[in-house]
Amino acid sequence: MQWSDDRILTTHTGSLPRPPELVRLYVQRARGDAIDPAELDRLGKAALARIVDQQIAAGVEVGNNGEQQREAFFLYVRHRMSGFGGSWTRWPRGDVERYPLLKAQMAQMLASREAVGNYQPPKAVGEVRYIDDTELKAECADFQAVLDTRPGAFVEPFMTAPSPGIIAAAMKNEYYDSDAAYLAAVATALQIEYEEIVKSGFLLQLDCPDLALERHLTYNERPLSEFLGFVERVIEAINHAIVNVPRDRVRLHVCWGNYEGPHDRDVPLADILPILQKANVGGFVLPFANPRHQHEWRVLQKFPLADDQIIAAGVIDDLTGFVEHPEVVADRLENVARAIGDPHRVMAATDCGFDTSAGMGRVTEDVVWAKLKAMAEGAKIASERLGLK
Repeated sequence: MQWSDDRILTTHTGSLPRPPELVRLYVQRARGDAIDPAELDRLGKAALARIVDQQIAAGVEVGNNGEQQREAFFLYVRHRMSGFGGSWTRWPRGDVERYPLLKAQMAQMLASREAVGNYQPPKAVGEVRYIDDTELKAECADFQAVLDTRPGAFVEPFMTAPSPGIIAAAMKNEYYDSDAAYLAAVATALQIEYEEIVKSGFLLQLDCPDLALERHLTYNERPLSEFLGFVERVIEAINHAIVNVPRDRVRLHVCWGNYEGPHDRDVPLADILPILQKANVGGFVLPFANPRHQHEWRVLQKFPLADDQIIAAGVIDDLTGFVEHPEVVADRLENVARAIGDPHRVMAATDCGFDTSAGMGRVTEDVVWAKLKAMAEGAKIASERLGLK
């Protein structure tokens, strides 16, 4: 895993805007309509090449494939694993439930857009196994092929994969005797994906919104201790699944849900960070830009990371059309660097993805690239102030 040796490196959390024609095909497939696989493949590859070029132009240095060849950050596993079918409606968000006018507005906005929703996901109705790695290997090969034609495009490329916890929480268990058995099965299946990504030469980012988000979903009306027990179990499952992956090839992304809501039921970072630190990973990607969590960089002082770990700090809010001023970005990076005590272990990142499910992005594509350019400019300012340039 690259460190910010002579400048603060820039990255993001994975999903980037997909072209409308690609979104349309993903939505049609999610609805059960027939689509042309060859056309989906063609559009996906074209979007991949385009997204790499756009990241380079925006100043992203640790970049990825933008998740262009997936319909959503975790729902895509239903095409690679057995055992999933049907659908169910996920637990309501505890914060939104307290604001009925907002809830109605959000429902109205969702109904009017063409997007792949992730709040009515499939369920586990059979044995969960990784049955076909063809799509996984093709995705890795396609990304590498694009990089091969753009030497030095990124300081380091990465790819994302979901936490076993988000699948176990979002895809309801209706097959296994216990949730523990279900979680273990999902982790074992995902181990194939984790190892293939690293084997292909990419840094692995584990997307784990469950480790914060599920507090105000599944565990909204339950004691904090029960939720923390869930976090412990997921971290144990993750460690099992990455047992063959070098620690410095994995970073872990945690957030409180990629939606614009009150978030006043969010679990504090201080409650979960000590457990997150039990993960055998080389770094963390955490949100510090949104209004509910931008103060929590101070938690890094109370619970220091290990000496070999980095922090990719969210300094760009992915849910608002405001383009952050580079000076604001620099201030946020300097705060995190002071908390860590070593600017070489700090990267600039976004709070979350810009299109975690195809078509669900809140920020228009032109503003997305303006935000990432502002992040790069802010990282340069912070680098100079911190003595890295």
